[in-house]
Amino acid sequence: MLSPHEFATLMLLKDAPDLPSLDGADLEALLDRQLVTLEQLASGRQRPLITHDGEMFLNAAARILNDD
Repeated sequence: MLSPHEFATLMLLKDAPDLPSLDGADLEALLDRQLVTLEQLASGRQRPLITHDGEMFLNAAARILNDD
C-alpha cells in the first residue's frame, strides 16, 4: 500500500519526470516497490522513470476513481 505522498509522487513523475524537488523518502519507497527506476543520464544525473508496474498501478487507480 502506498502512502498518499508516495501515490502523489508517482502521479507527478508520470506527468513531469524531471521535477527537481521530489521527496527522497517517497522516491525511495517507489524504487523499493519497483514502481520507479532511475535512468542514468549522459550528464551523470539520474532521472526517475515509471516502470511498467508503476504504469499498471496508476491505470488501476484511474479505473477505480472513474468508477465512482
